[in-house]
Amino acid sequence: MLQAVGLAALGTGFTFLMTTLGAAVVFCFSGEPQPRFQRAMLGFAAGVMTAASVWSLLLPAIERAEAAGYFPGWLPPAAGMLAGTVFLAALDALAQRLMGRGLSPLRRRNVLLMTAITLHNIPEGMAVGLAFALAASGEGTAGAAALALGIGMQNFPEGGAVALPLCQQGHSRLSAFGGGMLSGAVEPLFGVLAVLTAAWAAPAMPWLLSFAAGAMLYVVVEELVPQAHSRAGTCGFVGGFLVMMVLDVALG
Repeated sequence: MLQAVGLAALGTGFTFLMTTLGAAVVFCFSGEPQPRFQRAMLGFAAGVMTAASVWSLLLPAIERAEAAGYFPGWLPPAAGMLAGTVFLAALDALAQRLMGRGLSPLRRRNVLLMTAITLHNIPEGMAVGLAFALAASGEGTAGAAALALGIGMQNFPEGGAVALPLCQQGHSRLSAFGGGMLSGAVEPLFGVLAVLTAAWAAPAMPWLLSFAAGAMLYVVVEELVPQAHSRAGTCGFVGGFLVMMVLDVALG
């Protein structure tokens, strides 16, 4: 068990590091971004999150549900996605009510964005943790290492997808970097927890993956796409979608 926990911590530590490096892109820009570039950044974040919802979350959820055989392959992903959307809609409604008590529209958008990305990172951390738990039981570490590498590479643009909009919305670069970094901090935590609760975690993965997808898609449609609406935003969306799609498909 200790070996499995150590391997899971190592693998998810790498994915967290990649999220941190992605968030650090905010330090690569000087001065106040131009409005066109701001919309392009928001479009890029929306494209990354949309592609991640499909290739990193929904498709793996369908595959895991079909392999388990307890339900029709479409049921856990559909139910989980609906639950994730409803959860973010309820959180949004609560945030809007709090706006009358001092919560700014900017802070509301930040809460939704951070929540969606963090929820997305929870099942990914669990997947890496479970993979290394199997490796510790004798199935070999190559597959687990490949999964950690793939998710880590995907996390690089995701870290930027959190940090860049935060920076665009008025946060300091250091604050935006911290937000992007913290969105990935759940991966080591839940990776280790997945090892310790493997009997429960594995069957729940299709539901958790699709729940995160629903949450992310809500933020994309409700917040990011309307703010990015422009030719620059459209180009950013396509660019972000292509980057994430290529990473997901190439790295498995």
